[in-house]
Amino acid sequence: MLYHAKNGSVVLGKTEMEYVSFGTGEKTLVMLPGLGDGLKTARGLAVPFALMFRQYAGDYRVYALSWKNALAEGCSTRDMARDTREAMDLLGIERADVIGISQGGMIAQYLAIDSPQAVGKLVLAVTLARQNPLIEEAVGSWLRMAEADDYKSLFIDTAERSYSQAYLKKYRALYPILTRVGKPKSFERFIIQAHACLGHDAYGELDRITCPTFVVGADCDKVVGPDASRELARSIAGSRLWMYAGLGHGAYEEAKDFNSRVLEFLREM
Repeated sequence: MLYHAKNGSVVLGKTEMEYVSFGTGEKTLVMLPGLGDGLKTARGLAVPFALMFRQYAGDYRVYALSWKNALAEGCSTRDMARDTREAMDLLGIERADVIGISQGGMIAQYLAIDSPQAVGKLVLAVTLARQNPLIEEAVGSWLRMAEADDYKSLFIDTAERSYSQAYLKKYRALYPILTRVGKPKSFERFIIQAHACLGHDAYGELDRITCPTFVVGADCDKVVGPDASRELARSIAGSRLWMYAGLGHGAYEEAKDFNSRVLEFLREM
């Protein structure tokens, strides 16, 4: 298969965690997704993931992990980091470089704090260490839409908050199609993840992150805000910060140089 991509899952307790893997490199890279994983897991997406992140395939064997299929009500981002570490153990991953995007970046913080031996280098993209009014309003709105079973509004609002106007102009015409085909059978998992997102606060423990860290933010981020990335970079000793101008929360998808910039950091000795 393309880039040796495959779909898989590991058993955690009474449920499973889906993942995709690809690449032929000697090193290991773990990628942790954002809140959108609550609507659709990585199941069956090996080839699309491999294509989107193919620049890592020569250096790494990449594992893009979902969260557990059945999440316990009230679980926290720290609990999800423990699940991630357990999944890594089951996959035979003792140590990996880690990229956490949005909520995945929140979980990655706790992975680096609680299991420092498991994290080589850390990339925290469009994420935050603690709550602010912007994320409370954004995720709070998404929660209300999910609880009302309103996938159309949830999809459109997420897109409008995440991407630049230039990007949105290309895709708004597809909203009627995209809002019909992607609706999950249940919003239960998304709602649990959203509450975990709103409860995240690792700010007081960021000094425990000692691995090389690259923080990537965007100055038009309407979900976590640009100051969240700056705060992370100030609070993690020796970390590096890159801010995308004119982009928002979807900068990791929209910026053509995101993967090459991250890979340059990961390749540094």
